[in-house]
Order: sequence, then structure tokens, then C-alpha cells
Amino acid sequence: MENEIVIHNENDLRSKIYTIRGMRVMLDFDLAEIYGYTTKRFNEQVKNNIEKFDVDFRFQLNAEEVMELSRSKISTSIQVKGIKGGRAYFPYAFTEQGIYMLMTVLRGDLAVKQSKILIRLFKTMKDFIIERENLIGSDEVARLAIQTSQNTKDIARIDKKLSNVPTKDDVVKIIEDFSNHEIKKDFLFLNGKSVEADLAYQQIYAEAKETIFVIDNYIGLKTLVLLKSVKKDVKITIFSDNIHHGLHKKELDDFIKEYPHIVIFFKKTDGILHDRYIILDFGTENEKIYHCGASSKDAGNKVCSITTTADHDMYKPLIENLLSNPELVL
Repeated sequence: MENEIVIHNENDLRSKIYTIRGMRVMLDFDLAEIYGYTTKRFNEQVKNNIEKFDVDFRFQLNAEEVMELSRSKISTSIQVKGIKGGRAYFPYAFTEQGIYMLMTVLRGDLAVKQSKILIRLFKTMKDFIIERENLIGSDEVARLAIQTSQNTKDIARIDKKLSNVPTKDDVVKIIEDFSNHEIKKDFLFLNGKSVEADLAYQQIYAEAKETIFVIDNYIGLKTLVLLKSVKKDVKITIFSDNIHHGLHKKELDDFIKEYPHIVIFFKKTDGILHDRYIILDFGTENEKIYHCGASSKDAGNKVCSITTTADHDMYKPLIENLLSNPELVL
């Protein structure tokens, strides 16, 4: 560690989250400060593990994006650190998935603590509507709209329609109005309803009473992170051939250390499955089968759907066959 640790409150951290390319991101120099590194040292740590940071986890700003942010009243730090601070390159932006991955790169108790704070903050922002079940004030709606889109014309149009105290249904309609592909990037369709991608998986997993089977040949750290809130004593089995080795044993070990109450088993699919499925409480009266259009680690990156399946008998032999498969070794 090379910098003095700076403790941030939630409002301070919120001010360091920007919307760029339709995604909520944080910039390298802000993250470096939060984690107690110099910007140079922070980026060196990332580059030493660059294979973990795909383009949807981390990307470099271009000149237009830097200038746009530098003109913003809430982004004065970019003027100092991003342009006038002597940097030889433009800042890097980290998406929410990139911040998940930082947990596996930046070691130590402080890194874990700061990562938890940031992840909870992102979740709080995403769950804004749900956490306010009944009424949301006009000012809060405006802030939510600004976070969701930089399209000021749309915001002005919405402002004219708002009553003094909008209801939850009003806010849902507002969000649905922002229907371009960038704004919907983090959403999927769950049984025909638009739902934030991470939240959709958490809702599904929360239904399980005894077991969860995840069938997906393309898994990664995000696959595990989405399972972190599963109820205690629910046993999880992931069926996968781990194509492209997206999940590593070290990541699994770190996850288990962080969430020791979660029990996960791994079995191979042996190359017989293309589609992805989630099966809850197999063989019980509470059994549910979901057909998933994308891997959970990628959900929200493109338009996809998750739908419940009615004909359970058709899938029963397949699932029983999977249960007899050998263990997957990461």
C-alpha cells in the first residue's frame, strides 16, 4: 500500500460512480484512493491479472468521454487527476463486474472490506425502486432518471408528466420508457417481465428450499457471486464443463472462505448440453425448472430471457443422468 487510506461515506462513494457507455462505472484513480494505492500501483496490480478483466469488466476512456466528464460539475476530480495531473494515458473505467473481480486481485482485509462496501452500494442503487415499495418522491425520481440516462430531452418530457407524489407504478413506467439497448443493458426478461439481471437470478435462487441445480457450461466468478444470498442449508450443485476455464479454483476457494455457509458441489455435463437451466428443489412438490437464454455470468450483457418450464417429466431422466456424472475439478 502506498497511499493513506481514505474512508468514504456512502454519499461520497455515490459521487464517484458515473454513467459511461450506458453502464455504471468507477474510475481507476478513485478506486486506487479507496483501496489505498497510487493510481500507477493500482493499475499495475490489475495488469498483472489482466486475463481476469474482459472488455465488459474494464475499458479505457476515450478523449471525448474524458472531456465530457471533465465539464461536469460532479466530476472536477477528473480535471485534476485525469487530464492535468500529468497522466500519460486516459483513465480506465471498471464496471460492476470489474469491481467484483477486484476482490480476487487486491488482497488483504482492507481490500475485502472496501469491495463489500462498493458491491453493496451498486446493489442499493439497482434495487432503488424495490426498496421503496410504496411512494418515491419527485426529486428521487429525477435523480434515478439521471443515473439511468443522460438523455435530457427524455427527462424533461418525464418531468411534465410527473405528479407531486408518483406511485411505484409511475416509476416503473418511467424506467420502461428508457427502452434503448444501452439503458436495457443490465436487464433481462423473466417470464416476460423486464427485470434487472442480477436481481432476477437472486429472486429465483431465493425460492429454493432444499436444492439448487445450475446447468451451465460457461461459468465464472459472477456465477458464484449471484448465489451468495441463498438460504442457509440449501445445497447447490453446478453442472458444467467449465468451457474456456472461466472459473478457477482460487476464485472458488476465496468465495467459500467469504461465504462458508454456502455448500456448492460441481459435476460435469460431459458435453451433452447446450442450453442453460436452473432447477429448484428437484424431486419435491416445490420443484421448479427455469430455462435460461444466457449464462448467469453474462446475464444483462445482451437481450435474453428466463422462463419457467411446465413439462417437468420430460427433463427428469436428463437431470437424473447428470446427477450420476463425475465430479468437475477446477
